[in-house]
Amino acid sequence: MSELLNNRLAVIGSGKMGGALAKGIARSGIVAADRITLYDAFRAQAEALAAEIGGKPGTQVAADAASAVRAADVVLIAVKPGIVPAVLAEIAPAVDSTKLVISIAAGVTISKIEALLPSGVPVVRVMPNTPALVGEGASALASGTSAGKAHLAIAKALLDAVGKSFVVDEKLLDAVTGLSGSGPAYVYLIIEALSDGGVKAGLPRAIARDLAAQTVLGSAKMVLETGDHPAKLKDDVTTPGGTTIAGIAELERAGVRSALIDAVEAATERSRELS
Repeated sequence: MSELLNNRLAVIGSGKMGGALAKGIARSGIVAADRITLYDAFRAQAEALAAEIGGKPGTQVAADAASAVRAADVVLIAVKPGIVPAVLAEIAPAVDSTKLVISIAAGVTISKIEALLPSGVPVVRVMPNTPALVGEGASALASGTSAGKAHLAIAKALLDAVGKSFVVDEKLLDAVTGLSGSGPAYVYLIIEALSDGGVKAGLPRAIARDLAAQTVLGSAKMVLETGDHPAKLKDDVTTPGGTTIAGIAELERAGVRSALIDAVEAATERSRELS
């Protein structure tokens, strides 16, 4: 969606997720870096993010959230859920139906956001994850009552610029939070454990870490690019009486499969509690 290049984007919140999206979007070129305006209550944090993004003459840092929004066509709300009401109250006078508001605040429903903004403002709620920083994010999005297909297309284009995105009903966003939102932490834990196993078996730490990370990356690409079921790909690696089946037996004995399922379920329930 090349027309996004002509739009201005305001990013309210310069923390890990807001920063990952801002940097990923700027790096992709779908919105020019000098057309991204940042605001954060901690100005130094926004300035540090602006320096990373760059741009010509440079990414702007707004003095307040409302001024960042006034100049924008698309507004990305990337603050902690607990302060979303205060932020929306601040920007409400600067928002109208010509601006698209995208929220990544976990647990804050579309109806809550719409109630705090003027009537008719299009709202899209998104659950992204931090790999957006390296262009491999996994996001899901749901549209509000005033958001049409064009608004959803803009939000999806921004997210697709930093990975893959999927349109879902809002009621499914808690499950998305439990799976892909929290999922990177589960995968990092797996990579760390595989790396430790390599070290225990005698590999140097740096080599073990890179082998583990590349193995996870390559395996994920196999799933996405072949379209084969993970069980089939697992069976392709597992020869009778071989090393892999011995390892899988240990994983099954330790309950790794059920532990991961339980982790997604627990994170999903926590997301529901927050909302």
